[in-house]
Amino acid sequence: MLHTDVTSASVALPDTTGTGSVEGSLAPATTAPAATTPQPRYQLDHTSAPYADALEAYADRAPLQLMVPGHGGTERDLSGRLAGFLGERALRMDIPMLMDGIDLLATGQDRTPLDEALELAADAWGAKRTWFLTNGASQANRTIALASRGLGDRILSQRSAHSSFSDGILLAGITPYYVMPSVDTEHGMAHGVSPAALEAALTEADEAGTPAHAVYVISPSYFGSVADVRGLAEVAHAHGAPLIVDGAWGPHFGFHPELPESPARLGADVVISSTHKLAGSLTQSAMLHLGYGPFADRLEPLIERAFSMTASTSTSAILRGSLDIARHALATGEEQIGRSVAGARRFREILRADDRFSVVSDTFDRFDDIVATDLLRVPIDVSGAGVGGHWLRQHLIEQHDIFFEMSTATSIVAVIGAGKTPDFDAVYAAMVASVESPEADVERAAAGDIHDFPNLPKPGAYRVSPRDGFFGDTEVVAAADAIGRVSADTLAAYPPGIPNVMPGEEITDEAVAFLQAVAASPTGYVRGAIDTSVGSFRVLRES
Repeated sequence: MLHTDVTSASVALPDTTGTGSVEGSLAPATTAPAATTPQPRYQLDHTSAPYADALEAYADRAPLQLMVPGHGGTERDLSGRLAGFLGERALRMDIPMLMDGIDLLATGQDRTPLDEALELAADAWGAKRTWFLTNGASQANRTIALASRGLGDRILSQRSAHSSFSDGILLAGITPYYVMPSVDTEHGMAHGVSPAALEAALTEADEAGTPAHAVYVISPSYFGSVADVRGLAEVAHAHGAPLIVDGAWGPHFGFHPELPESPARLGADVVISSTHKLAGSLTQSAMLHLGYGPFADRLEPLIERAFSMTASTSTSAILRGSLDIARHALATGEEQIGRSVAGARRFREILRADDRFSVVSDTFDRFDDIVATDLLRVPIDVSGAGVGGHWLRQHLIEQHDIFFEMSTATSIVAVIGAGKTPDFDAVYAAMVASVESPEADVERAAAGDIHDFPNLPKPGAYRVSPRDGFFGDTEVVAAADAIGRVSADTLAAYPPGIPNVMPGEEITDEAVAFLQAVAASPTGYVRGAIDTSVGSFRVLRES
């Protein structure tokens, strides 16, 4: 049992050579060798939030607006209900793009506040350049899929990639190859990819004469497991491919010594960062970071062009401002983040003292791809209480107004925002009350084996490209008749949420059996299915 939740802070990163621990470099990969004296983590002053400050200064002037948006930035007339809902100040800051002194130069300025905010964000996460996104990490996924097409039409992707990345693959006309993540079949949790697994997959692609032009992996996982990003970057670069890291669930990494390091500082070429998830910005705001790596010069113009295709021309100033403020809070809030980490550690100890609950991350050392744990994610196995994770999460919502992030058949997952300190004693008391309730007795009597899920099937062979599979002429057929046909849909069984069938792939009898078994279970469902029982499939029409 691993009770220490191993972390990879910048001072002691995993050694990918197998010779012990190594010191984490704080300098970009393309700079001169590290100096003998410690270098400051940040090169810039993070005590201000220039974009947010400029937005507030504009709102303080209360100008008369004869422009969009239609609410005019005031509570008068038809905007009274909206102002009462959000506050008039929010309306004043809800301004369009292309405003002097905010995202355009004003008289006497040599740089815009937006440019300054972007530069500060890049410095904070150890990136060469950062983009602010207001369509979430999904925008980042689509952007980088389009950008990577400029390097070539083949990408090696972790099979459990987010659906928005699959969307980007379809849009870009990329041919994906896949490497499977490790899977905790007991708890229905997909984790990451080890450098050895990536090496094997890239070597296989090379030997087949179809080398990958880019590599896409996920770290951390939804459940807080962290992959060896430094090792993965070294493997990808040795095969001539940039490493794209979907770090959507790790926007707080690198801002406290007990948390894992920012992937951009570990050699990732591109990092997707869903800032709103744990780093304190508003929902739907995110960032895309370009690392200091051997592919930076090629990637930067490709990302910039793709960004213009995925960004709104009515980008939310409020969301941008929240990103600037979140960066400022993280870069100056190590002490507050430390309190969050301490609280999460204490919550783990409370749970370990109760035999009905266990901390899933205590056994992450069973998986060779996991080198660290995000302490601000607490995955909790509740099966020792005789109830399922889905049942307990819903009971806590309905009876105690406590919302956990998600659940699997066996577990619930707590997500703790960086710098936040929830009342863990109250949370534990509610969990105990729920599992000791009369409703829990009924659940225990009715529940079957919550661990009883079939093994994952191997993906079917690609018969056509994902794009041709998605946009081709289709028909809906019964499940028995779909075997051997080409899928037009993406189908992913939860748990663990890995796509089992992709557009363009052949539907196998193993896949049909697996999907139907999961759909029939009390705690499973299939995302993308035409019907809940997976009795029919959308396939390409045969000529």
